[in-house]
Amino acid sequence: MMLTRRQGLAVAGVALGAPRLALAQSRERPFRFVVNVGLQNLDPISSPSFVTRNFAYLVFDTLVAMDSQGRYRPQMLQGWETSADRLTWTFRLRPGLTFHDGTPVTSEDVVASLRRWGNRDSIGRRLMAATAELTTAGADGFMLRLSRPYGGVIEALGKPSVHVPFIMPARIASGTTPTQQAREIIGSGPFVFLRDEWVPGERTVFRRNERYVPRDEPADGLAGGKVAKVDRVEMITMPDIALRAASLQQGEVDYLEYAPVDNLPLMRANRNIVISQASGQAEMMYAVSINHYQPPFDNVLVRRAVQQCLDRTEILAGTGFGEVGRPNCAAMFMCGTTYTSDRGSDAIAQPSLERAQALLRESGYRNERVVLLHPLDSALLNPFGLVLIDRMKRAGFNLDIQGSDWSSIAQRWVQRQPLDRGGWSVVPVVYTGFDMADPLSNLGVGFNCTDNQPWGYCEAAMTPIIERFEAESDPARRRELAAELNRVAIERATFPIAGQFRAPAAWRTELRGVIDFGFPVIWNIERGGR
Repeated sequence: MMLTRRQGLAVAGVALGAPRLALAQSRERPFRFVVNVGLQNLDPISSPSFVTRNFAYLVFDTLVAMDSQGRYRPQMLQGWETSADRLTWTFRLRPGLTFHDGTPVTSEDVVASLRRWGNRDSIGRRLMAATAELTTAGADGFMLRLSRPYGGVIEALGKPSVHVPFIMPARIASGTTPTQQAREIIGSGPFVFLRDEWVPGERTVFRRNERYVPRDEPADGLAGGKVAKVDRVEMITMPDIALRAASLQQGEVDYLEYAPVDNLPLMRANRNIVISQASGQAEMMYAVSINHYQPPFDNVLVRRAVQQCLDRTEILAGTGFGEVGRPNCAAMFMCGTTYTSDRGSDAIAQPSLERAQALLRESGYRNERVVLLHPLDSALLNPFGLVLIDRMKRAGFNLDIQGSDWSSIAQRWVQRQPLDRGGWSVVPVVYTGFDMADPLSNLGVGFNCTDNQPWGYCEAAMTPIIERFEAESDPARRRELAAELNRVAIERATFPIAGQFRAPAAWRTELRGVIDFGFPVIWNIERGGR
């Protein structure tokens, strides 16, 4: 497909266009990658959006990072020591860490950042609840003293997806509430955010951080040496999904976070394009975010009716992921990951609209209005939303469908307003295994009774199991507890799952060093022939 001159200007001018002077001064043309939805919120602690997480991995750094095998390795840290009873943890920062404003990263910044994150994130809240003391130990050290056993300290500090415990200056972390968007964006990561060139929702620009000192180890997943090999990066949004595919094929852009599903067969046949093969935790799961705060979804039978609407085979086929999907997977914690379990999954193994209709009758549902927020600009969520709408209507739900862009939906999603004041009932969502595979970050388990996320479930039966899981360090016993959590989450329909599939990232073959990890990892990438 050839682009007309006018289409080319739309790509290179509106979505991609950087000031020509800046391009001329760059040693090479910018690395351009297309994200699924527009970036509006720059703060990875206040925002639950993947696009903000993608942005943050360029700008910020983490204490601990996950490698391609799912192992947790020191990143900003030299390492750590633990006491014999594993209640006291001592950490030391590695030398050479500097924020983008030239100030050194200190233990004060770390402690302030962890405290802010710990008041926002599901795992962070649980870790802080088990913490007696979090203090500095000199300029480059800090100590975490637990009040009770907590089996996942390193896993918490190395959490790879929303919300990631990124480190920012203490003045920002201490001066900003967890839900308030930070006004100043300064990290210590491999790229520097150029705010003057930011066009919210359209284009975000970065330059290589010349002060950044990468680790000596090779890049591996999110771990190892974060070597920035391109001088300038542009993260862009293209609402026209077909234009995304054309732009990649013509070399106007280098990388698509999510390739249009309809174009995948042609892309696979194109020798100039590589399609992601990342699996396991890098795979994705469709799900339905339900507002437990408001009727009719405060009734478990109505929530179970939604579960019966979610025919995974039909959903994955309808969204185009039949070839790369796992329709038989009914595990809350993702198939192919550490805590995979089918305990309790019989209830959703063979979903049916007839069963959904029977559950609605049994629940006493009286045709109450259900506000479904439909993300029209998302290549992943728009087609899922269409299938979900069809099946919920056929089951007997009285849907009020309100279509919008994801950024607008995300702002409404976190509010707790009644329906007549902009509230919502149901939102189709998608999460990665990095979010879903760990019970303490899983959207249907880890937020139980925390009151800090939109869906607001609180199941008494889940609480003691989570507490035992938190305290346990033995892998086998943790798996057994996770299986029981799988059962309760499905039984109570906290966060109905709707199909697992491989994320369809795509990039140009001339790129070298691409880390196929399930979401964009921009360091280590360079173009061939340099």
